[in-house]
Amino acid sequence: MSEQRPQGPYFIVLNDGAGSQAGSTLRQQIRQTLTEAAQPFEFIDSESTLAATAARAVSQARERGGIVVAAGGDGTLNTVAQAVLGSDIVMGIIPGGTFNYFARSLGIPESPADAALALATAEVKPVQLGLVNQRVFLVNASLGLYPKLLEDREAYKQRYGRSRTVALLSALVTLSQAHRRLHISLQRDGVSTQMHSVSVLINNNPLQLHQVGVDGADAIGDGKLVAIAARPRGRLSLYGLLLRGLISRLGEADQIESFPLRRMTVMLGRRKRVKVATDGEIQWLTTPLHFAVAEQKLSVLIPSKDRAT
Repeated sequence: MSEQRPQGPYFIVLNDGAGSQAGSTLRQQIRQTLTEAAQPFEFIDSESTLAATAARAVSQARERGGIVVAAGGDGTLNTVAQAVLGSDIVMGIIPGGTFNYFARSLGIPESPADAALALATAEVKPVQLGLVNQRVFLVNASLGLYPKLLEDREAYKQRYGRSRTVALLSALVTLSQAHRRLHISLQRDGVSTQMHSVSVLINNNPLQLHQVGVDGADAIGDGKLVAIAARPRGRLSLYGLLLRGLISRLGEADQIESFPLRRMTVMLGRRKRVKVATDGEIQWLTTPLHFAVAEQKLSVLIPSKDRAT
């Protein structure tokens, strides 16, 4: 069921460094498209941080009955969603990243111009979010090897440019190195488990699960998240897992365990803090880690299936 759509202008939060499009080019495409469509909009000038910029966009949208539009990759969308959640403000999306899992899973065009045009006829619908220690994630949150993969991938992109090929080459180099296993204690929906794993990823995106070949997409649509734990037995096993992911058969690997959850607590022995990646953005979080489906849903402009056909 669709919610009521605001009639005010778009307040656009643009990450100038996001995705394969240069920030200035992305800005120009959005400006040209919305101007030609006679759609009122404003770019929100950058504050000291992207989070501060998003907060100002929410304030402007609340005062003038408008919509906050995030333009960039999944990390940018994450920051804007964190500011929008709980504000009763509607969020629009113009993808400008490398993978754009969140936008693609909602049927939003990957072309920035097409996505900007689609906002005009899109419907407001509630979208599930994940939380880790009250931090939002739209696509996934992870600890262990996966944040290291993301750190190295970002360094490679800074040097060689943003593309899926660069991301793959970076992953191959990272997996060639030695990696520490985590001793993890889980409390999941009332069930306690012990495991050793090089990486644990909590997924909120059915498209990404389909792409790597892990079951559980239907569970996400039913108010759950899906955890994926990797327990490879050596460097060659890591390469094997990467290959399986590329051909959408990761879930068939013996070293992979996946399961649905609504709430989960992760304890890491005596470790007080741990690196956690949320939608590609890395931060240190205090343990234990508490994962859950957010009680509130995010109000997002999503293209109507009837109008898309």
